[in-house]
Amino acid sequence: MARMVFNALAVLAAIAAAFYQFYLKDVLVLIGYNRVIEPIGNKDCHHIPELRACEKISLHQPSGRLFLACSEPNRRTQWLPAGERLNKAGASQDYVAIYDPTTSKVAKLKFSGVDENFDFSSHGMDVVPSASNPSELFVYLVNHRPPRGLGLDPQETGADSVLEIFQHKLGSNTLTHIKTFESPLIISPNDVVGSDDGTSLYFTNDHGQKLGIARRLDPILKRKSTSVVYCNIKTGCKYAIQNMISNNGIARALNGTLYVAATWPGTISVLEEQSDNTLVITDYIKTEYPMDNLSIDSEGHVWAAAFPKVLKIVGDHFKDPKVACPSTVLRLSVNTGPNAFYGDKYKIEKAFEDDGHVASGSTSAIYDVQRKKLFIHGPLYLVSIGSPNP
Repeated sequence: MARMVFNALAVLAAIAAAFYQFYLKDVLVLIGYNRVIEPIGNKDCHHIPELRACEKISLHQPSGRLFLACSEPNRRTQWLPAGERLNKAGASQDYVAIYDPTTSKVAKLKFSGVDENFDFSSHGMDVVPSASNPSELFVYLVNHRPPRGLGLDPQETGADSVLEIFQHKLGSNTLTHIKTFESPLIISPNDVVGSDDGTSLYFTNDHGQKLGIARRLDPILKRKSTSVVYCNIKTGCKYAIQNMISNNGIARALNGTLYVAATWPGTISVLEEQSDNTLVITDYIKTEYPMDNLSIDSEGHVWAAAFPKVLKIVGDHFKDPKVACPSTVLRLSVNTGPNAFYGDKYKIEKAFEDDGHVASGSTSAIYDVQRKKLFIHGPLYLVSIGSPNP
């Protein structure tokens, strides 16, 4: 009998050791268990409180102006389909803003060419200069509309999300509508990158379902349920790549390489575009941080807004944005040091870190190389940083 008990305990110990080694250890790292928050690059900072609940920032490099997809904190806590916040009282009132750091002026843009019932609930965004006219920009937006139809309840149907393309002329205060993409493949769109001719885009689905228990279990079970979709004005939408895990932000480098952040595994997928507009993964970058949005500066460095204490943001901070939540910004570049020979292809640096009192729950970060300024945004305000760590 004693031998049977001993054998059973030995088996359980082996199972527990395997569970820790192959699953729990990585989870503890990702959630930031025992992670110490270091004050990095958080001294020379300036808050712009007029810009609140802006999920995504895009930089127009020539002018240094920022484009931001914004809401209000109280509306974000009500309507954020990515977080299954589906009280439509908080939907449809969002906006795109321009911030000029040289004058500190904020301008809210007006939508043109849309009907009077146009609903806009912001999330991901990309701003791309036209290849044929530098004074013309194409603005790509994720729009989480509430369901359209009498009596439809978003708690039962989810959001009626679409992708939008607008045109903006530098110096104007309008966004002129070009196209709304509606498709069954637009399941749970998160972020978007667009072309320089205003005709096509890629966007990430951050879940494989709009609602339900399977959606909530995706990160825990590491289900390959997320995707990147390609949409073209002439041909519609199709999957560019499927079977990815926990997709979030997407960014495109000047050479066409795409980067997709995976929130839960803490990795960035490196993808190459094929002639048929599908995507192929060529590499993974492991960061050990859950990440939100990505951006790429004019020198080719990848910047990632990361969550050093992810349970804090999905818990207290998600319910009340005034609760301080630590923020980290990572900078990734090709490793040219001696350890590159041993397989460390990418150099990962903490450019910014704060316990939440300077930058709280940040979801987007972008760096202006020319002016040496880092901009970070979370639920409460935009933060301008004059001297980030690198």
